[in-house]
Amino acid sequence: MVVKSILHLDLDTFFVSVERLKNKKLIGKPVLIGGTSDRGVVASCSYEARKFGIHSAMPMKMAKTLCPEAIIMKGNSADYSKHSRMVTEIIQKAVPVMEKTSVDEFYVDLTGMDKFFGCLKMASELRQKVIKETGLPISFGLSENKTVSKVATNEAKPNSQRMIEYGHEKAFLAPLSVKKIPMVGEKTHQKLINLGVRKIQTLQEMPIELMERAFGVNGVIIWRKANGIDNSPVIEYSERKSISTERTFDKDTIDVHKLKGILTAMTENLGFQLRRGIKLCACITVKVRYSDFNTYTFQSRIPYTSADYVLIPKALELFDKLYNKRLLVRLIGVRLSDIVNGYHQIDLFDEQMEMLHLYQAMDKIRDKHGDRAVMRVSGMEAKTISRWNPFTGEPPPLLANRRR
Repeated sequence: MVVKSILHLDLDTFFVSVERLKNKKLIGKPVLIGGTSDRGVVASCSYEARKFGIHSAMPMKMAKTLCPEAIIMKGNSADYSKHSRMVTEIIQKAVPVMEKTSVDEFYVDLTGMDKFFGCLKMASELRQKVIKETGLPISFGLSENKTVSKVATNEAKPNSQRMIEYGHEKAFLAPLSVKKIPMVGEKTHQKLINLGVRKIQTLQEMPIELMERAFGVNGVIIWRKANGIDNSPVIEYSERKSISTERTFDKDTIDVHKLKGILTAMTENLGFQLRRGIKLCACITVKVRYSDFNTYTFQSRIPYTSADYVLIPKALELFDKLYNKRLLVRLIGVRLSDIVNGYHQIDLFDEQMEMLHLYQAMDKIRDKHGDRAVMRVSGMEAKTISRWNPFTGEPPPLLANRRR
């Protein structure tokens, strides 16, 4: 049997660390990155701030109350995207297979590399290379699967490393809180506490059938993770991943209002697909084909995002650069690329709680009633943009319901 060697790397307090590169005076001080008003949200915080009970997604007003002396910064998502790409390139050049799961988190499959270098030695040298070339602190966990490696990374932080030898996975996990298990959120954690389960060891000793009755399919997954069982592979990262949509008109048009409305609706829909798939993109491309069949594209790199208010203005800006008023338009399209896993918190440096709740409410309605259940008035003319979920292969909810 081949024992796998899976490495998990995570940049420590990534946004804060990038800010400290630019301003050394921030080192050792409680720092909050996010919306700077009382109605804003904490996107990231330093370890010094966490000692006061502050965490990401907390209302900024509450964070200020917990730590009045905290240094609050709006943050610069362009800088964070730039440094994320720097780290990605360093890791990608050094390893056989890498999966980028967010702007600051990576998995690497080092299986078989122990014959040549020793997996722990190779991982340690890679970590030091990232620190030396970027100045960013980074931690890693190394074990035989993704789950144990991720937990090991969190136990190693800040700026350290930990290896869990094969066969010691259950013993390593046993004394930890069940909250340490990936995919156990606040609601699941509270439900486990209500069942008398606080430590992973208790979960390990429970019958899998009991977890299935209490949590359904997720209960089985949680039980397996608690027992250090995870067969999920490292999926090779590719910058070329993208989603797109386009519209060919029955009759060529120069109606700019109509063109911009349809482009808005298409971009809004793709943004929703990103959020539904828990994805972020770092590049947007707009395509225009004229009546003479000449086709032109314009693209722009952007900070990792899935937020409509970032994507739509950028799409319209690119369209304005492409549009030739003297020619009829036959087709327009938009593509989002350089896609990675991740929630759109990187866009929340200037957002307020109301904006977060609005996004969540609109996406919930779309999930239940279809992509076009909620949309901007300017995009009402786009009547057929509903699409299959590019990340799961599933049809939109209304189509799915008709097929049953």
